[in-house]
Amino acid sequence: MNKTTKATSAILATAMTAAFAMAASTTPAQASDSKVEKCYGVVKAGKNDCQTATSSCAGTSKVDGQGDAWIYVPKGTCAKLVGGSTSPKK
Repeated sequence: MNKTTKATSAILATAMTAAFAMAASTTPAQASDSKVEKCYGVVKAGKNDCQTATSSCAGTSKVDGQGDAWIYVPKGTCAKLVGGSTSPKK
């Protein structure tokens, strides 16, 4: 590789790292918001907000209603949803 290609690759890698860091920091900020809660067991497959015991990251739940997959919902909403729970199901 020449110097220009190496510099471009380094800049691109830095930009991607920054983008991933910003994306990862979005979910914890929502968690500290007292107006939302985690709701387990109501997520469609592939639509969970974060990792589970059996899925490595957001958007990787395997089945609809997976008991350990969750999404953020407005506080008080989870209790109104069929299958919704504020703690993981086994």
